[in-house]
Amino acid sequence: MMQTQTNVHLQPVGSSLKVLLIIEQCNPEWPSVPLVGYNFFREIDKRANVTLVTHERNRNAIAAKGHTNVIYMPESELIRGYYRLFAPLVSKVWQLYHTLNYPIYAEFNNNVYNAFKDKVQAGAYDIVHVLTPMMPRYPVKLVRACKEVPFLLGPVNGGVSFPKGFQDVARREFSYLNAIRHLVRLIPGYVETYKRADHILAGSTFTMNMIQEQLHVPDERISLFYENGIDAAFLETTAVDDLSRASDNCIELLFVGRLVPYKGADMLLDAISQLPPEIQQRVHLTIVGDGVERQNLQQQQQQLQLGDRVTFVGWVAQQETLNYYRRADIFCFPSVREFGGAVVLEAMACGLPCIVVNNGGIGEYVTPENGFSIEPISRQYVVNRLQQHITDLVLDQDLRKRLSIQARLRAQEFEWGNKAEQIVREYHRLIEKKLTPRAIQ
Repeated sequence: MMQTQTNVHLQPVGSSLKVLLIIEQCNPEWPSVPLVGYNFFREIDKRANVTLVTHERNRNAIAAKGHTNVIYMPESELIRGYYRLFAPLVSKVWQLYHTLNYPIYAEFNNNVYNAFKDKVQAGAYDIVHVLTPMMPRYPVKLVRACKEVPFLLGPVNGGVSFPKGFQDVARREFSYLNAIRHLVRLIPGYVETYKRADHILAGSTFTMNMIQEQLHVPDERISLFYENGIDAAFLETTAVDDLSRASDNCIELLFVGRLVPYKGADMLLDAISQLPPEIQQRVHLTIVGDGVERQNLQQQQQQLQLGDRVTFVGWVAQQETLNYYRRADIFCFPSVREFGGAVVLEAMACGLPCIVVNNGGIGEYVTPENGFSIEPISRQYVVNRLQQHITDLVLDQDLRKRLSIQARLRAQEFEWGNKAEQIVREYHRLIEKKLTPRAIQ
């Protein structure tokens, strides 16, 4: 599938494989990590005998999908009250989420251990796989019971720092709070989790290198496996016969994402303002999304005299977002600190050449064959490269076509079913590896 994904043996996949799948954040109705967790569960469940363990807050959404092989971990009144207190603060300072959320996870983690340690030790499952939380900051107590049963962790992803040339953005994003993450090794069981895990899946090269350097995890116990994926139905819906949707008179640029400083929409506006007049007259930018920076961006639009060259549409439902992808010709997403970047995969699935910044997972999705990845040297450097890449794509229809075809092919590698097949094959590899020493004895 992906060039640097897990190196697994292609073994037959069977539903008799008993998997204890622990996904604390698993919800088909919520965006980001909970939706990713659910998509993994949905597809792995088609290929193995899965017991899903998740938080009770996900009960209604999962039950509505018809799943019955789920055990929901309860939440105490104390923790429920704690969540009501910290949730409003998190909505204002997102960087505090993983720190303030830890007591909630700690209760879940302990409940899972108490409920399943005896079953795991008795061999009730062939493998234990913990999939969320995805940030590499949490211990998993159940690893202690996995002496005879393989334990798979991940994909974990995160820890990406702001580039040196973007420290002003880092300050606006309260990056000093990220220093808290360096205390993670003091959490009881954190180092033990990574030392004992039979294998760790890392969602980006940055995270893989970070884990290896900080925890001295050897190469054979960690591999690259991107966490985001694309639904097969999405790929089918976006299929088009003519990938060159643009006319030479108007090229539609698209940005989709939260309007916060690190997403870089301000750099995109600057780049459009610096396009040669004959190019600027041929482009239009649609910005889909909302956030604290929207008013500043609209003021910037006025100051740069971009007028009707830029349209803000605000937040829209995902199905409506698909319509914007399908009408666009080029996807511009200059986020300077991105982990998963699902919007980039969605754009690629719609056949859009993508222009991104190479800091985090999205810089690995986009290759020279399907788009442009800009090094985050400085703000002005990114603006200049955005301007140049947009100009090249506007002027060269053949280039747009080539990148468009390759973008769609690249996105197909991330289809959830393909990813689940790889995961289940990794289960078989780990089980075989665990059994080998016993056979020798």
